[in-house]
Parts: sequence; structure tokens; C-alpha cells
Amino acid sequence: MADDVKPRVKVPKSAAVGEKIVVKTLISHKMESGQRKDADGNVIARSIINRFTCDFNGENVVDVKMEAAISTNPYFEFEAMVPEAGEFKFTWYDDDGSVYEDTKTIAIA
Repeated sequence: MADDVKPRVKVPKSAAVGEKIVVKTLISHKMESGQRKDADGNVIARSIINRFTCDFNGENVVDVKMEAAISTNPYFEFEAMVPEAGEFKFTWYDDDGSVYEDTKTIAIA
């Protein structure tokens, strides 16, 4: 597991039925590409967040595959339509097998 990994998510607390909302996510992660070398000339092992998903009440909203060129602390912003009150589940998958999750609920206004 990478050190100091912290997911952050911003979702409105409520929305009208059928309203499009803006969802913002950021995860603190160093994102090592596997192409750099340390001071001794040894290759630093690849360690990146390789996939990000967002589900709403069990239905997939976003599914992103990432490669070595992804930046440190990947940020995603996207729109989602809110058909009902429910829960967003955000999941980040690390090369080392670690999985980082966060959830946010949204009510109908």
C-alpha cells in the first residue's frame, strides 16, 4: 500500500430529480511510473492508481483506466444525473493491489 494516500470527493448534499450535478474527486498519490531510477541506479517500481470507478446506487457512472503517464494526485471532474436519492461509491485501484474507497450520499431537494 502506498503511503499517505487520501481520497477526497465533493458531491452536493442534495439535488432535484433529473438534475445534473458536478462531481469532483482527487486522490493524493505519488504515482511512480516505473521508468525512473533511484540514487543507486535501481529502477523504482511502478506504483500508480490504474483504475477509477464511480457507481451510483450500484449502477456504474464512470470507469477510467489509467496508464503510467497519469499525473501525481489524479483529479477527475464529471457530471452525473441524479435520478433519485442515493449513494455514490468511489473506488481507486492501485498497482500494488490496494483499493481506496469513499462514499457520499445525496438527497432529493
